[in-house]
Amino acid sequence: MAKAQPKTNTTVNPSDEELLAAGAPARGKGRPTPSRREREAANRRPIVGATPADRKAARARLTDDRERARVGLANGEERYLPAKDRGEQRRYVRDYVDARWSVGEVMLPLMAVFLIVSLAVTAIEGIAFVLIWLFVALFLLDAVVTFLALRRRITAKWGSGSLQRGTFLYVVTRQFQMRFLRLPKPQVKRGQYPV
Repeated sequence: MAKAQPKTNTTVNPSDEELLAAGAPARGKGRPTPSRREREAANRRPIVGATPADRKAARARLTDDRERARVGLANGEERYLPAKDRGEQRRYVRDYVDARWSVGEVMLPLMAVFLIVSLAVTAIEGIAFVLIWLFVALFLLDAVVTFLALRRRITAKWGSGSLQRGTFLYVVTRQFQMRFLRLPKPQVKRGQYPV
């Protein structure tokens, strides 16, 4: 029997240049692996606000943005208003409430006066208690009358069924606040009802 010829490796590994010329994708990641020291240095460096100057600039930008939003809210600019105050109908309600006098504006100061007087003079305590509840009833009656008038106006302006949900509560909360404390600030003068 004849001896078998030793097998030789006939497979040739093509070089990277030959593979690229043939259209095959490149091997490897295309950059050297970073050393451990380089990776640790990258992890130590902060991603945002690397320097104190950057942090100071970011704080100044944030302060400017907040101030701009505060002024925008006070002036009633639509983009700075919270969701409950947005929209043409809410602006109409605000303007209507701000154009009229309401019991709610004077109720809070009068309640404080009644409370102080009733604490100072115990003989008038019962009378002050009755007067406080009388003002609460007047306030609620005034709010209902205002809401009914507003509903009639809104229906005439935007059509039937267009009254936004929560309008009565919006009227009540707006009327209860003293005029100079309202946000957004009143945009109309007394008696200047919206059309």
